Amino acid sequence: MKVASKVVFLFKDPDGLATAIADSLHPHPNSSLRSLTDGSNVNFLSGNERLLQKSFWQLVPVSLVSEISLQYQVSVLLLEMYEPPILACALNEVLTQFFGESGLPTLVVPFVFESSKLKLENKTLTTNGGNVTLYGVQIGQETDRTRAIAASTKKAPSSLQIHHEPLACFLQLARVLKLSVSVVIGYGGQSFSANTFEKELEVIYEIGELLANTSSLCFLREKIKWNPVKTSRETKEPWRALYG
Repeated sequence: MKVASKVVFLFKDPDGLATAIADSLHPHPNSSLRSLTDGSNVNFLSGNERLLQKSFWQLVPVSLVSEISLQYQVSVLLLEMYEPPILACALNEVLTQFFGESGLPTLVVPFVFESSKLKLENKTLTTNGGNVTLYGVQIGQETDRTRAIAASTKKAPSSLQIHHEPLACFLQLARVLKLSVSVVIGYGGQSFSANTFEKELEVIYEIGELLANTSSLCFLREKIKWNPVKTSRETKEPWRALYG
């Protein structure tokens, strides 16, 4: 599989945060790139460059966005969310495809979590007013891009605990395969709901701007289409609306 030297790797979470980020990354307005959509795949092409091979994407459902300007500049992959043990198999299948003649790409892997899934010194992280904190975790060999990501994020302390199976699985495989990776971690409220909608949007904005500033894409806030899903209390316990 041919990808760019810069890859944004996203997990398709059920809340739609990763999809909102991916859908908002576009070429700059003055770019000569054109887009061609084929199902869930969107390819940005320049000149007479050919489309990416589709055989692999039929094996593992992945949405692919690639910007091409004579050479591949940045690829955005949106991987379907799987449960273990299929998760490990799908991740291994995708990551091992990055090994090619042109060398390994640098991966940026953004996550947006509910703050309840993050603990620092055994305490749940809380949102700090209107400020957004992005943590960064660097794995493998440093590159210009990983250094740029590190300069724009707060280094995640060793005591930071993240309870999220896809991230744990990804980190393990990335270390084994010796990939160059920057993990970007943002967090919103205790749970994603209408009450914390503005907070999650700000996190999406910050991550989108970071991705755009470290690639040749731009991030368009007005393209974001995201609404939080109803919480289990809202969907399974409607009587609370009457009795509180």
